[in-house]
Amino acid sequence: MKSKGSSSFVYLIIIAAVLFLVYSYISGGSPSATVSLNQVAQDVMADKVTAVRVRGDELSVTYKQPTETGERVVLSRKAPESTLYEQLQALGVDAETLAALNIEFEEPVDWGTLINIGITLISVLAAVAFFYLFIRQFQGANNQAMSFGKSRARMFSGDRPTVTFDDVAGVEESKEELKEIVEFLKEPQKFINLGARIPKGVLLVGAPGTGKTLMAKAVAGEAGVPFFSISGSEFVEMFVGVGASRVRDLFDQAKRHSPCIVFVDEIDAVGRYRGAGLGGSHDEREQTLNQILVEMDGFDTDTNVIVVAATNRPDILDPALLRPGRFDRRVVLDQPDIRGREAIFRVHTRGKPVAADVDLESLAQATPGFVGADIENVVNEAAILAARGAKRRIGMAEFQEAIERVIAGPERRSRVISDEEREVFAYHEAGHAVVAHMLPKCDPVRKISIVARGMAGGYTLTLPDEDRYIMQRSKMEDEMAKMLGGRAAEETVFSEISTGASDDLDKATKLARAMVMRYGMSDKLGPLVYGRKEELVFLGKEIGEQRDYSEAMAQEIDDEVRGFVTRAYEKAKQVLTENREQLDRVTKHLLERETLSSEEFEAAMEGRTLPAMKDNSSTPQPQTDPVLKPSAAAA
Repeated sequence: MKSKGSSSFVYLIIIAAVLFLVYSYISGGSPSATVSLNQVAQDVMADKVTAVRVRGDELSVTYKQPTETGERVVLSRKAPESTLYEQLQALGVDAETLAALNIEFEEPVDWGTLINIGITLISVLAAVAFFYLFIRQFQGANNQAMSFGKSRARMFSGDRPTVTFDDVAGVEESKEELKEIVEFLKEPQKFINLGARIPKGVLLVGAPGTGKTLMAKAVAGEAGVPFFSISGSEFVEMFVGVGASRVRDLFDQAKRHSPCIVFVDEIDAVGRYRGAGLGGSHDEREQTLNQILVEMDGFDTDTNVIVVAATNRPDILDPALLRPGRFDRRVVLDQPDIRGREAIFRVHTRGKPVAADVDLESLAQATPGFVGADIENVVNEAAILAARGAKRRIGMAEFQEAIERVIAGPERRSRVISDEEREVFAYHEAGHAVVAHMLPKCDPVRKISIVARGMAGGYTLTLPDEDRYIMQRSKMEDEMAKMLGGRAAEETVFSEISTGASDDLDKATKLARAMVMRYGMSDKLGPLVYGRKEELVFLGKEIGEQRDYSEAMAQEIDDEVRGFVTRAYEKAKQVLTENREQLDRVTKHLLERETLSSEEFEAAMEGRTLPAMKDNSSTPQPQTDPVLKPSAAAA
């Protein structure tokens, strides 16, 4: 409303200026035709003139009939030293004719002075408006003058909860932890009578998209109490002391509305280690953090205000925040397992027209590593695909295509490539698939395609039989060989390599380096971790990594990384050489069909007749096989 009012003020100034200029033009304007005073005298004597208006020395002459120029009103001018009567008589007009002539006199208006005054007034008003808008912009659109220190937290009433625990799935253990918080907010006296200390803060920790904000809203909804929501970045301003003032104002509001919940999202924006900033221990961010610590310490046992904070970087938080008495509990929201993903699918498909053939368990199996936000995106994409196809229900095909869209992007069937490059793509993807199929530790192949999707020219999708939380060395070596299977196939078949394996090489190199430096899987270097990542406040990950080993050890690390990658590449080449017939057969079918499902791939590997190909001539239909994140893709 404030922004609207300021805009209206500016518009009013502009309209006033325009109206003034128009009025000045109209009032100061006059007819374009002019005649001499001698001609006017002749026309008066010829009884052609009805009236003459005198304004100073200017004459406005009105004729009975339009003149030769087509105008009835023309301009003329008299001499300044005598009156109009005297000058007309001198030009031959008799007194009787002058008496019959309608002559009006008006006081002359100094339009130049008026215009100057108007321009000055408009300039002053414009300057005032500019200064007003500048101050408003400087302070922020949501603030009035001298209101920097007011909290920007948004308050939601607990009378009508929009989110409850029923809307949160896949994190059952975390919900059990938070149910005690809800019980305390509903019945605090039960705990106080037993001498229990009120939990002051709950820290929600989890990867992006795991549902930290949703969980905080669910706690407030279940408890039926007011919910203050603010981001950590909203505390910090360019002016010193503003953040601390906003913290004080926020907690004052919370105490007035107790029992309530204060939710601080992305608290790592203001809660990082003190003493590491550019301003030492006196910068604005650290003053804000100090004020948060003071306010949390100042809660009484009967305040009934609980602070819930969320972060995906608990490792960089200041230890003073994490001690007991401030954030008493740390609730971890991990990536959901297969049952959790199925439950999340049920939550997001609730109320949507889902077809009877949709198997949520299969979808959950097809999406390992997906978090709540990813699954919500999959369901939304599936609904969009169904609407695009003018369907009344969301089918399994739409869900499978949506999963692949989220993983690798939409298909680009219109992309034109030469037959030579198409064959290279086919052998590349077939190389990934054959190596993955023949090595025992690799995940099963679920789909192969040479249809461009996203930035990839083709892709091979694999799916584990079950969720895994650890990886053994042998599996990592086989996975590395699968990543390099595309490049190995190109070299085996064409005796040439291309740029299509750039992403594969990057992934394989990173995996090998992690095996050597993080997991201690090098026989030569032993079970040691090399390099400590101590990310500073204002530095990135790479800059903040501390190198705690010598140059000689760095050379040995590079040699070990090269050894892991080289051995994996040789393993992939050996597999493809020994199974060249299967490689050619899979490639042949891939060139014919562009996409092979798991059944079609198995049939091609065994030399059996492939199932009848589905009609993809008009609109490409997604495959119904479960998929996983692409293990490799040709650029």
